[in-house]
Amino acid sequence: MSLIAQIEDELKAAMRARDQERTDTLRMTLSSLQVLQRERKRRAEAAEAFREGDRPEQADKEDRELAVIEEFMPEPMSEDAIEEIIDDAIAETGATSLRDLGRVMADVMPQVAGRADGSTVSQLVREKLA
Repeated sequence: MSLIAQIEDELKAAMRARDQERTDTLRMTLSSLQVLQRERKRRAEAAEAFREGDRPEQADKEDRELAVIEEFMPEPMSEDAIEEIIDDAIAETGATSLRDLGRVMADVMPQVAGRADGSTVSQLVREKLA
């Protein structure tokens, strides 16, 4: 279970128990993790854009910032591990075509949240369903 999925489960339990302090803290933690994911993606895209624009100093700065952010993120998943999760989701949902993309993604994303980029997962799912 991913860190984000675990926190979401704990948040649901805290809400059921009407533990407002725990609920608020878990919501804040989830929000912070999502911000880190966005910042990681933004830095990677910016570094690539700076390289394409022949601005290596700026690209290096973005890479250094990315390295700092990644210190606090869960370990990224390998492509093989992602494909295994996708295969299981396809089998569970009975997906057979690209029309089933949404159902497969809904099953896969909570399992890889924080450890795999959504666009990469989407591309892998599309390849398997095509």
